[in-house]
Amino acid sequence: MMNSPRLLISRQSHRLFCRSPPSSSSVTSSAPPRSTAHRIVTRPSSSSSSNNSSAAAFSSAQPTAAGTAILLTAAALLFTATTNDAKNNAASLCSVAPRLGAEPTMLSPATEPKTGILFPRLCNGMTFVGCGVRVKYGFVKVYAVGTYMDPLAMSVIKDQSKPQLQKALLDPNYPRTIRIVMNRNLSIEKYTAAIIEALEPRMKGQDLESLEEFKKLNPPVDLIQGAEMEMTVRGDTLLYKNAVGGIGQIRSGVFTSALCDVFYGAEAVSPGHLEDVLKGVKKL
Repeated sequence: MMNSPRLLISRQSHRLFCRSPPSSSSVTSSAPPRSTAHRIVTRPSSSSSSNNSSAAAFSSAQPTAAGTAILLTAAALLFTATTNDAKNNAASLCSVAPRLGAEPTMLSPATEPKTGILFPRLCNGMTFVGCGVRVKYGFVKVYAVGTYMDPLAMSVIKDQSKPQLQKALLDPNYPRTIRIVMNRNLSIEKYTAAIIEALEPRMKGQDLESLEEFKKLNPPVDLIQGAEMEMTVRGDTLLYKNAVGGIGQIRSGVFTSALCDVFYGAEAVSPGHLEDVLKGVKKL
């Protein structure tokens, strides 16, 4: 008796779902050819199962609208907090004076109040401690002057009394840079003459040839407003940078001691500069 098509389909379906799937070798070598009726029945079943699984996976992976809103809100709050922290850190770096042994920081320049001339916080590896203005004839603001000291050298004495600090400033063995910035145009002859006029009486007739050396360190170019000169004192050595960037040196303890007296002595050429330096040293 021949099997009816319905019975054949039923038996084939039973084998499909109740037996473990054959290996690839057995499929190619010994599996009987499947009938057209079997292909019609099994393919829709397999495709439907796969589509249902994919739809379920896709549905579970989709974020809800509420979840998306929460994530966006959290990201915005994190960005705002990070930005505010960065601004606060930058502001603190620009307002806190550097401390001995602290990490290097970027600081805003200091302003000499009577001329508006700016002084950077660092110069030749030293730290700014104060500035002032040189006034001639009672009202002519000739130049602004600023002082930079070595924090390590001053750390031993910075907490001492004002007279002791001023005494230390008169000692050229405490390294410093004196930075001069012109507030007006001036001929180089008048500039060098004014410096030599202040130095000579303080040198008391000793080592006067160093005054001629100083004159030669300045090229015959008149100074304009904003021109800068730097005098770095280390013991008996003066390292001088003129207005055009040329660098020269004078070795004379008499000269460097007299130069310190010009700017830090009892009759300093800028009393306001001296007072500002005495205050600034204590903040190193």
